[in-house]
Amino acid sequence: MVQEIVLNDIPIQIYSYEQEIVKGKTKISVDFKVTSEEYHDITTLLYKGTFHVNVPEEDLDFQGTIHQYSTSFTNLYEKGQVGDFSLSLIEVNE
Repeated sequence: MVQEIVLNDIPIQIYSYEQEIVKGKTKISVDFKVTSEEYHDITTLLYKGTFHVNVPEEDLDFQGTIHQYSTSFTNLYEKGQVGDFSLSLIEVNE
């Protein structure tokens, strides 16, 4: 099972991974935990919208954009909180 993806050279530990081909483009969907300490860095990264996506365990490397994104919390600024993030990325032409 895939345990890590890398977005713009930033590794993210994941606990769920799915990969499929949609209209000839690679799409991955992942779930991962974000602590209140990581929240700002992760959301700042995700605001970029388009990423260099690398999945080392699948030898997968592509330019991708957010297809779908959700989180279980809207405010992780309170210390000690952990939220579940779901993210789907789809390949785009460079």
